[in-house]
Amino acid sequence: MPTLEAPGERLRKFKYRGKDASMRRQQRIAVSLELRKAKKDEQSLKRRNITDVSPDPSEQQTKGVSLTLPEIINGVNASDPELCFQATQAARKMLSREKNPPLKLIVDAGLIPRLVEFLKSSLHPRLQLEAAWALTNIASGTSELTRAVVDGGAIQPLVELLSSPHMTVCEQAVWALGNIAGDGPKFRDDVIFSDAIPHLLTLVSSSIPVTFLRNIAWTLSNLCRNKNPYPSDHAVKQMLPALFHLLWHPDGEVLSDTCWALSYLTDGCDTRIGQVVDTGVLPRLVELMSSSELNVLTPSLRAVGNIVTGTDHQTQLALDAGILAVLPQLLTHPRSSIQKEAAWALSNVAAGPRQHIQQLIACGVLPPLVAVLENGEFKVQKEAVWTVANFTTGGTVDQLIQLVQAGVLEPLINLLTIPDTKIVLIILDILFFILQAAEKISQKENMCLLIEGLGGIDRIEALQLHENRQIALTALNITERHFSEEEETGTTLPARDQDHEFLKHLTNTYQSSTTPKPGTRPKESLL
Repeated sequence: MPTLEAPGERLRKFKYRGKDASMRRQQRIAVSLELRKAKKDEQSLKRRNITDVSPDPSEQQTKGVSLTLPEIINGVNASDPELCFQATQAARKMLSREKNPPLKLIVDAGLIPRLVEFLKSSLHPRLQLEAAWALTNIASGTSELTRAVVDGGAIQPLVELLSSPHMTVCEQAVWALGNIAGDGPKFRDDVIFSDAIPHLLTLVSSSIPVTFLRNIAWTLSNLCRNKNPYPSDHAVKQMLPALFHLLWHPDGEVLSDTCWALSYLTDGCDTRIGQVVDTGVLPRLVELMSSSELNVLTPSLRAVGNIVTGTDHQTQLALDAGILAVLPQLLTHPRSSIQKEAAWALSNVAAGPRQHIQQLIACGVLPPLVAVLENGEFKVQKEAVWTVANFTTGGTVDQLIQLVQAGVLEPLINLLTIPDTKIVLIILDILFFILQAAEKISQKENMCLLIEGLGGIDRIEALQLHENRQIALTALNITERHFSEEEETGTTLPARDQDHEFLKHLTNTYQSSTTPKPGTRPKESLL
């Protein structure tokens, strides 16, 4: 019969936990939730420039001119630079419409090769700007449209425009490259291999307008995004010092995109997490977790949450930086998405050694955790259940008793009626471990009475009839092992087939829904 010190295989399969602390951390990668990202991530992948006002004063001269598509095609293919400019500007205006811009129409008209040519017209910066702007908006469309821009040879000329003496031209090139890199890892790497990063980093200075710096920070974040494959180590090492520098900028948008960049870079193995942690960003990230601006709080919390999926040492660095002074407060944040993310981070701290669990207790996290289990949205309650599960399987008997004294049993028992079979199984396992802990200190009878008084026995017995065989089997074994008359009188029950199936369930409970993810368990979108 399993005891609190359950078989090693069972512990190794229980989320990320094993008796050995390093094994628990390894399980975070191999047997973890993957943060399920919505098709549209929290941070914008691509951005279209729909500004009505051109930075070029000469546009006022052509403001009333509206060209048809055939006229645009003729003008773009003309030999006169002024006609090329007017036609390109007209195309750009069409592409800048707020609703239903004719992106595909312009591509199908075969204009991209000429627009790419215009990027190289250093004697005509106005033409370069309009061409870069048009290509920016085309690249903001579908992957097919972005590919048309890339296949048209736009990346290298755009990278060269990062050295343009004309700031507006330079900024538009940054924007275009950000859209291309945001399409996916293939085009991101094409931008990186075109030596864009050193040129971008040269632009990071206090002398440029904040709007320009926002575009640079956003483009850098897109160069950090995606993990199949990850950006090269060389590229990451190039960008990290600049990201550390930008992390201290006062502008909220710059901070937001910088934090998103760091969250992408920490969404991986321990080595990648270590690259970021070694720059010394943790104290500042923790500080930003207290930001009143949601667009800064969200990615800073995500980055720190990713870091605590790393090694015990990396998690300890996060604890030393003060995350436990912030996370309990975030469990009461008005946005449930933040509560969920905070609970997820806490669950990964609880997956560490007993010293980390003790720090969780000391920081006062148990009362707000219980409150979330009682009253939180279900997506938050699920993460809180995972936190308790890790706490229960890794904590000492004394730590488990403190968990019970905090009032965790009642909301857990109430959640036994939910339709989510995975969470019901986890809660049953939590109750099993708590009963085993109580038995170790001769308090099992009192624990059983407490569970019975909360309606737990009735709910566990009802689950014996559950349509899910694992739930029914687990409920039956808990009842017979801890609440049956035979158990109370000390009668030893003979081994049965369901005992072996129960042990098999304990070993495999957490395998079925685990999707390998760099970093941790599936987090859902923070939207």
